[in-house]
Amino acid sequence: MRLPINGNELEVEVFGAEDAPLLIAHHGAPGLGSRAEPRATFRPFADTFRVLVFDARGSGVSEGRPPFTHEQWVADVDALREWAGAERFVLAGGSYGGFIAMEYAIRHPERLTALVLRDTSADHENEKAARRNAEASTRVKIDPDKLDRINTGRVRDDDDLRDCWREILPLYDHVYDPAAVEAKVEATFYRYETHNHAFAVNQPAYDIKADLHRITCPTLVTVGRDDWITPVASSQTIADLIPDARLVVFEKSGHSPQVEEAELWRETVRDFLREVGADEQRS
Repeated sequence: MRLPINGNELEVEVFGAEDAPLLIAHHGAPGLGSRAEPRATFRPFADTFRVLVFDARGSGVSEGRPPFTHEQWVADVDALREWAGAERFVLAGGSYGGFIAMEYAIRHPERLTALVLRDTSADHENEKAARRNAEASTRVKIDPDKLDRINTGRVRDDDDLRDCWREILPLYDHVYDPAAVEAKVEATFYRYETHNHAFAVNQPAYDIKADLHRITCPTLVTVGRDDWITPVASSQTIADLIPDARLVVFEKSGHSPQVEEAELWRETVRDFLREVGADEQRS
């Protein structure tokens, strides 16, 4: 469905019973990501939760009215919560979506029953490790100019974003499958203006470590052992700074344990949400 959210139409899908506890899942990669990944990951949770997934402002097939700021994306999440009629809910965010999820939890701690993070970072220091990992890769030889354009938000248009995305995609998975990489390239929606703003404007100023202590809800931090772009050290920092956060490392995964170790990842998340009682709290 199309919903007008803060003056911008978002493409939204909802699964599960209307009276079930709400779970909102935020995708990563502004301008590249879409609701497809959180839909595949969290739709099975609709047996317990009312699962809401969406294309964020400027991503997927949602409308792209600026600003493409963290503050605006956080406000959009809260407006979706309000539309769904929930006072409190579970928020999940992967990769860049984890940035937004953590910032939401900092700004609205009273709204969350639990926070689920996956392969994310609390600052932009992961960029240095990502560059080292890309340059040291024996899997593929990365074009340094394409790596630099996509990492610093200087892609020229949607076609250039596609080429740069194709260049770095082989680094993401635990097991490299060229056919799977090409399938991802073809399935992606390209919105270069959103991407450029996220990585040229938002990312250089991003550092929320000093505020993580303000997150008061139960928090699960998950990460793949071989994640090249947001390495385990990034998740360890988050888990160390959020009070009583739990860190789980998936040994046979890269950036996407929710795909590469899907059954174990979902079981881990279900057990956590059950343990903290998030699956029982109605709106």
